[in-house]
Amino acid sequence: MSAQLSDPLLRLRPVREEDLLQVLEIEEAVYPFPWTLGIFQDCLRVGYCCWLAALDEQVIGYGVMSVVIDECHILNLCVHPDWQGRGLGRKLIERLLKIARQHGAESAFLEVRESNLAALALYGHLGFVEIGRRRGYYPAVDENREDALVMSLELLATSAVRNK
Repeated sequence: MSAQLSDPLLRLRPVREEDLLQVLEIEEAVYPFPWTLGIFQDCLRVGYCCWLAALDEQVIGYGVMSVVIDECHILNLCVHPDWQGRGLGRKLIERLLKIARQHGAESAFLEVRESNLAALALYGHLGFVEIGRRRGYYPAVDENREDALVMSLELLATSAVRNK
């Protein structure tokens, strides 16, 4: 794909029901144990913040986040393999965190596979820090389980720094 992230056709917008088949295609292309269509439908039904990146009408990435009281939880962040490494994941998570702040969230949480070095680098660059580990959290292809690193970001602190 030759388009750049500055392409005027690139948009970040809320996910709609009719987008879910494209979202699911990306999910299945990236993850060995993907979410199902039903999980995505439930996320929309319960009002989670579900955003996507689209080039024209082609979905190329998405993120799902819940916000409860003063916390948000990034539940899923995924970029089509052809678009990885171009800053799209960062754009998506920054949009989600902005929405979380607007909803009054003071901290953000997420889990990430310990083997997902690209995601760990992104989250670290954004200021997330490891606060724990969930042993055997993720299924693995060899019938074993993989640990998840639990990461946190204080949103009030990052908002104050950006507003200076």
